[in-house]
Amino acid sequence: MNYILWFGKSVRFLQNLRVLNSFSLLKIITTKAQMQQELAMQQGKSIGFVPTMGALHNGHLSLIEQSKQENDFTVCSIFVNPTQFNDPADLERYPRPVDADLKKLQDANCDLLFMPAVDEMYAKGETWHMDLGDLEHVLEGAFRPGHYQGVTQVVKKLFDIVQPTRAYFGQKDYQQVMVIKKMVETLNLPVSIVRCSTVREQDGLAMSSRNVHLSNEEHQLALTLSSALNAIKESVGVESVAIAIEHAKALILSKDISLEYLVVVDGATLKDISDWNQSKELVALVAAKVGKTRLIDNVVLS
Repeated sequence: MNYILWFGKSVRFLQNLRVLNSFSLLKIITTKAQMQQELAMQQGKSIGFVPTMGALHNGHLSLIEQSKQENDFTVCSIFVNPTQFNDPADLERYPRPVDADLKKLQDANCDLLFMPAVDEMYAKGETWHMDLGDLEHVLEGAFRPGHYQGVTQVVKKLFDIVQPTRAYFGQKDYQQVMVIKKMVETLNLPVSIVRCSTVREQDGLAMSSRNVHLSNEEHQLALTLSSALNAIKESVGVESVAIAIEHAKALILSKDISLEYLVVVDGATLKDISDWNQSKELVALVAAKVGKTRLIDNVVLS
């Protein structure tokens, strides 16, 4: 797995003690051995964990805030995981504003940052497969084959290393939260998964690390996604499910947006529904490309 070159661009600052010292209030560790030492010092405390790929925004910071409220000690990880990218160009384009991330974590009073290199996380020739059932093949799984194998692979590794009491994930990646819960249940892991509400820009756009790639014009176009989801929410019990989806799709397709999917599903199974009363929790989910940037969003309807 030859990802050391690109990863080196994002962690070169770790070789510079002067930069590290400027973030002296935030403890930064980079190896599993260091984490074991840290866990020994935190024995008996509840540990909250926020795994990220960096390019932090207020959505990530809200997870850290909730973790700090509910746990004795909070760990954030930054690791751009190569195994969950099925497009090498997407991996290369993923933003890595390391210094800005460190400043945000320090300002958020995060207790510890775990920031490993690729060769710290993966052995040469390592393989992984997890039976995720239908979750792996619908919606995001259909458009990003292998993505959730990479997600479960790295999250399992991080859980083993950090040994959290609770782990926090944003609702914006609704299907990902379901996949991680499935893994935790299957492997009987001793961690509680907490799904936290999506944090949005003032104009309604769901916060995402990928938003930095949007031009001003594309940002305005991207607002159509949340508008379409809200239109579906307003249609609950007023129009049929099929008509609500049809109107929302028309709204998106009237713009210069490449729609991948827009669905209303059972929140527990991700299976399509045909009636508003068919499930206790309904979710509308959308994925689309605005320019070259792929965005996802969702709204819980009930």
